[in-house]
Amino acid sequence: MSITTRPNGYGKPYVVAERLELLTGSTGGVVKLPRHLDWSGAGRYDLDSPGRVIDLYRTVLIEAASPADLHTYLHEATLKRLWSYLWLPPALRHAWEQRFPELAALSRLADAG
Repeated sequence: MSITTRPNGYGKPYVVAERLELLTGSTGGVVKLPRHLDWSGAGRYDLDSPGRVIDLYRTVLIEAASPADLHTYLHEATLKRLWSYLWLPPALRHAWEQRFPELAALSRLADAG
């Protein structure tokens, strides 16, 4: 597991997966996130709705407390497909792109297009 502190030093650190192939979460249906990931209490995400998939991925990436959160709720191919559409805090995006150059390449392609 890789942990990156948030830029201002406050709050919990970000979690980055060791390997993308460990991300084996659902790709369809409704997912309910536990409170530690979606503390608003409205943590139901319909993965068949494009906007809700993006919301789920952003929430999990920002709020993950352990690699298990990433493995359970994210899926490798979906993460790659959504990567350039996700608004993420710069430090979090940087941490993931440092570990996974293929994600950085996807960002560069989106910036060039």
